[in-house]
Order: sequence, then structure tokens, then C-alpha cells
Amino acid sequence: MRILLADDHALFRDGMASLLGAWDHEVVGQASDGATAVTMARALRPDLVLMDVAMRGGGITATRELGATTPEVAIVMLTASEDLDDLFAALKAGARGYLLKNLESGELRSMLDAVARGEAAITPAIAARIIAELARGGQPTAEPAGARDPDRLTEREVEVLRGVVEGLRNKEIAARLHVSENTVKFHLRNILDKLHAQSRAEAAARAVREGLLPDA
Repeated sequence: MRILLADDHALFRDGMASLLGAWDHEVVGQASDGATAVTMARALRPDLVLMDVAMRGGGITATRELGATTPEVAIVMLTASEDLDDLFAALKAGARGYLLKNLESGELRSMLDAVARGEAAITPAIAARIIAELARGGQPTAEPAGARDPDRLTEREVEVLRGVVEGLRNKEIAARLHVSENTVKFHLRNILDKLHAQSRAEAAARAVREGLLPDA
């Protein structure tokens, strides 16, 4: 993949560039702040931006700006912040993943491979935190009979979304539900459309924030 690095620590960027190069990825640019990351991403159109959260200009702000103008560019947060507010704000802004800088190199490589397949870059540990927050959030408010929103998820779509929140791949969701992978993709398209989400990660964030999985 063609990757843009956005982080305010030059030494970290250089180390990441060397590691990514060893994995046959091409680092097309490096940015030290959010505004520069936006400008470079729009000009270079990388496949992926690895974006820090806490840097001048704000990584989440930059993610939101890029999501509005260049949604085809995948953005994954690579940060030291374990704050849940940062996690959900990033996913809501359109990030396709949230990775911590203390993860092992092999796990990072696996997450990059997931992004290349069009999947979310969310480790099992982050998925567990999302599920825990969902469980702590309580039940959604009941609606009067006959007042069903046309954008409300079907039971099958809820099951597929639950798999997304848990960090499962399409193939794994298909196996769990005993359906084909194409069927899962069909439901995912409907889910993204109904939730007005740009990515699996954003859909997962909305599921947590809005209590869309009451039985989880």
C-alpha cells in the first residue's frame, strides 16, 4: 500500500517508515501536524494514512476533514491514547481503525493487511473495550408500535453489525451466521447506508454510542 504517516515525532515517523518499507509498503509522505496531513493526503491520494491523535491541528479534526473530501483514502489512528472519548470520536470522524502504539509489530502488520482487504483495523483488545462500553450503555429507548424508522436495522443486520463490533472479518461473520460471504457484504452495504456511515469502524462506533445491539 501507499501510506502517508502523520505524527509529530520525527523519530517515530522514521522508524515506522523503515518498518513499512521492510513490509513492501511505500511511504509516500510524512506530516508533522494535522493541517499538513490533510494537504498531503489530498495531493498524494495514498491508500492509507496512519494518523496520530494528539498532534498540532488534531488528528481527529484532520480525519474528519479528509473524510468529507477524500473518503476513498483510508485513515487509521495510530496513537498512544487509550481514552475512550478519543477512540469513539475518531471512529465517528471516519477512521477505519484505532491502533495503539504499544502493539507488537506482527499485530500491526496483520492490521495493515486487514485494511488492504477493506476491513477495519481494530485489535481484539480494542474490540473488547467497545463491547464493554456497549454493555455499560444500557438499553435503547423503546419506540411506539407502528413507528418503525425505515432506516432501522433488521434482525439479521443487527447480527452482522454485532460481528463488526467484535472485530470479525466477513468470512468469520458468514460462518457464525451460516450464510455466504456475499450475503454478509450485502447486509453490510445496507447497514452503512442506514447508519449513514462511511466505514465499518464508524458503523461500530455508532452501534456503541446509540445502543443498537441491545442483546450484546
